[in-house]
Amino acid sequence: QVQLVESGGGLVQAGGSLRVSCAASRDIFRGSTMGWYRQAPGKQRELVADISSGGSINYLDSVKGRFTISRDNAKNTVYLQMDSLKPEDTAVYYCNARRFSLNVWGQGTQVTVSS
Repeated sequence: QVQLVESGGGLVQAGGSLRVSCAASRDIFRGSTMGWYRQAPGKQRELVADISSGGSINYLDSVKGRFTISRDNAKNTVYLQMDSLKPEDTAVYYCNARRFSLNVWGQGTQVTVSS
């Protein structure tokens, strides 16, 4: 049963923009902190940004000022707007929902930034 569905990845030149989206089931989305993680080849998965159900936001230092996370509670969707992309942002981006014992991952979407 697919509970998180990501979309919007792709190939973009350095300096460009992409927006990735993650649609969740209502039961998963409500009350959950929604996050975007990424994993580049040979590297550990890292938190890029997350947003709590109350709207508190955290960003990875290297994306501050370039990426913006937001959530649409009416659509049960979380977004990550990525601007001024750099080649080092290339990774598979994963959506995550967590709440108490709940920890759900999406299938991932590839973001590739060419130099």
